[in-house]
Amino acid sequence: MRSPRIIVVEDEPAIRRGVVDALRLSGYEVGGAADGVRGLAAASSADTDLVLLDLMLPRKDGLEVLRELRLIRPTVPVIILTARGSEDDRVRGLHMGADDYVVKPFSARELLARVEAVLRRTPSRPPAVYSHARLGHGQIDLERREVTWAVGRRSDLSETECGILAFLLSHRQRAVSRDEILLRVWGIEPIGVETRTIDMHIARLRTKLRDPSGQDTPEAILTVRAHGYMAGPDLCPAEMVH
Repeated sequence: MRSPRIIVVEDEPAIRRGVVDALRLSGYEVGGAADGVRGLAAASSADTDLVLLDLMLPRKDGLEVLRELRLIRPTVPVIILTARGSEDDRVRGLHMGADDYVVKPFSARELLARVEAVLRRTPSRPPAVYSHARLGHGQIDLERREVTWAVGRRSDLSETECGILAFLLSHRQRAVSRDEILLRVWGIEPIGVETRTIDMHIARLRTKLRDPSGQDTPEAILTVRAHGYMAGPDLCPAEMVH
């Protein structure tokens, strides 16, 4: 089995070389790009397994790269590399589909831990009990990672979003905490970890699960105060996977 391929999109040569060397020493296949145009081209390749994306890039900024990449490859994981003071950009990146972020300056150890956590989410996630679900006039296909609506429109879901939905559906009789989601979907031990990333993903997922025809859509994910989140009563499993 081949090693995961990671694309590092970073315009600072010293940082890019350091990240590339650390990843290669850890056994990953690595490619680098110094600007947004080349970065988008490399990240869009079918053999790319994860993208490390700086936000301040020449020719095409990181948020624009992320926006276009989500149209080309909606499920490829992306970790944002960001300056300490750019909280608004981090939030925008999470809303646009980034899976995580690392604040500069960061250590090689921290970066590798984030990379490993993102890459192990799928194999570490418990098998989804359900492959399909219904919500109002929408049909959710967790295997194809998409939502289709009666009006014929479609929304793509990321791997992380499908993982959250599958986990909520598998525990739909109770609220699940953010710590549980971090552990079971992200594969990250929740001790000392900020959970705001989960809230951003839930907000983006709720937006994707709204009927584009303008009809009233039942609420897919409920917020349970002081507990976490749970599947709404109208988010129903449609098929069992045996």
